[in-house]
Amino acid sequence: MSAEIIDGKEFAAALRARVGEAATAFEAAAGRKAGLAVVLVGDDPASTVYVRSKGKATVAANMASFEHRLPADTDQATLVALVEQLNADDAVDGILVQLPLPKHLDEQAVVAAIDPAKDVDGLTPVSAGRLALGIDGLVPCTPLGCLLLLQDQIGDLSGMDAIVIGRSILVGKPMAALLTAANCTVTLAHSRTRDLAHHVARADIVVAAVGRAGFVKGEWLKPGATVIDVGINRVDGALVGDVEFDSAASVAGAITPVPGGVGPMTIACLLRNTLTAAHRRAGVTLDEALV
Repeated sequence: MSAEIIDGKEFAAALRARVGEAATAFEAAAGRKAGLAVVLVGDDPASTVYVRSKGKATVAANMASFEHRLPADTDQATLVALVEQLNADDAVDGILVQLPLPKHLDEQAVVAAIDPAKDVDGLTPVSAGRLALGIDGLVPCTPLGCLLLLQDQIGDLSGMDAIVIGRSILVGKPMAALLTAANCTVTLAHSRTRDLAHHVARADIVVAAVGRAGFVKGEWLKPGATVIDVGINRVDGALVGDVEFDSAASVAGAITPVPGGVGPMTIACLLRNTLTAAHRRAGVTLDEALV
């Protein structure tokens, strides 16, 4: 048996194209482009590359890109003041503060200052609370991308057993909430879960987001399971996931590769969230079937 490879790169490209078409329609209806503001503090190389790629993707999707780069020694008050300025800017529909921030800054306080209506990263306490309560709101991009890949691969997820390995606020916890909302029976596990292999063996859906290279073994999997590998780990100069790919691919029904699986979905879903926020703020109806 050899698993079907879930091509996140292809799916993300198609999603970005649909977002671009919908963004053009939004501009015609609202008289302005949807706008995404990204704030980068310091010059972390990985964050700098990521911010640049977000800006290019935003422009390519026919949306306005606003980049704000601040020096690494920026103080808390200055950063929060910028966030509040962006909250009040009608041209900005989405605000993303690139994490991690320099250690002298309070990340939680900065994120909490973002207007939930513009929280395209889905990380404010209000956004997290809405997701937990099942109230419509903006949700974190990576878990949203995982959900879209699963729905495209499987269709209706109702009644399926799912396990999410990893309990971060960025992926694990919101992923579990999204799968619960999709009517899955969800186990939220982590590196300290006892007899993890036993729990994985029952799951129709496995989402691995624990941050350990090759942590999930193929022999743990239920034959035919759908595996979403969120992990990005560098081992001997190569990128590998949290799932031992070769052994898993011989058991699973479908699996995302690393790279080329979940990764491309994050920016695509960021653009999708920005478009959603723009429609809500402008009172324009978004055809959800498009995106």
